[in-house]
Amino acid sequence: MVRVRYIVDDVEAAVSFYTTHLGFTVEMHPGPGFAALSRGALRLLLNAAGGEGGAAQPMPDGRVPEPGGWNRIQLEVSDLDAAVAGLREAGARFRNEIVDGRGGRQILLDDPSGNAVELFEPR
Repeated sequence: MVRVRYIVDDVEAAVSFYTTHLGFTVEMHPGPGFAALSRGALRLLLNAAGGEGGAAQPMPDGRVPEPGGWNRIQLEVSDLDAAVAGLREAGARFRNEIVDGRGGRQILLDDPSGNAVELFEPR
């Protein structure tokens, strides 16, 4: 099992986004500030920004965990064009258009808090 933690603005919105559009299932959702989702061998831990949880605590230098950035999970899809079309129809936000690379095609999708998700179709 691989675990990735994303800090989100709204755990409920993130749970809905990942389960409705990206094929994740809820493993646990004990309260409004945390949920654990899974897809295959990936466990996605969603923590609310701020709050009492350990993942939301300020660093010694005063910085606080926040959503966004460029690190991302990569989800493999078999038909990138169809996945993008369905997500666009559902109102999803993308950072770019489909890019052709050496190993395949990809696009960056933003979750409701601005965390990047890479959709990747291998060659």
